[in-house]
Amino acid sequence: MTDLPEPYAGPPAPVLDGHGLRLRAWDPESATDVDAWLRGHVDPEFRRWNTPLRDITDTTTARESLHGKAAAMAAGIGVTFCVTDAEDGTILGQVGLNAIDRVQSSAGVGYWVLPEARGRQVATRSLRLATIWFFARIGLHRLELGHALGHEASCRTAERCGFRYEGTLRGAMWEAGRRDAWRDVHRHARLATDPDPARPR
Repeated sequence: MTDLPEPYAGPPAPVLDGHGLRLRAWDPESATDVDAWLRGHVDPEFRRWNTPLRDITDTTTARESLHGKAAAMAAGIGVTFCVTDAEDGTILGQVGLNAIDRVQSSAGVGYWVLPEARGRQVATRSLRLATIWFFARIGLHRLELGHALGHEASCRTAERCGFRYEGTLRGAMWEAGRRDAWRDVHRHARLATDPDPARPR
């Protein structure tokens, strides 16, 4: 039987620099980080396309959620980056890895951008930067990305970052604001062997 790669066992997250961004760990004890995490999850545009497993509605639930992300990192089953501006450290959004499956060497990718940072390709730049690290350091073969049908901005981000469209999954995501109704999902994926779209061929 082939030995599986060991889970990443460094700090909560390394610091990644590139594309005018800095990706770092979220700090559950930082009021600034907790406020940004909360604003990201109560934003109407975020809630239009996402229904989290647990509601994040105030400072307490936002801090609890960030502690959960740190625990997932420590357990080797997830990685969550705070996306910031490389020059002034302003928080712009989030990009992360979840449901790491070391048997199948795969994981899911997700991201969101705060309202004031939209229109600057923050999601594209952060996903490109993080994807390189996910493949190189986590050692995964396949990254999957799903978004609700109709979320064209997320679809464009996926394609710009080399996540090819693979099909539509029926009823694979909760409807906005509900946990008793479902909607279809576009499935994208990128393999470690796929060419990097950011590099000339």
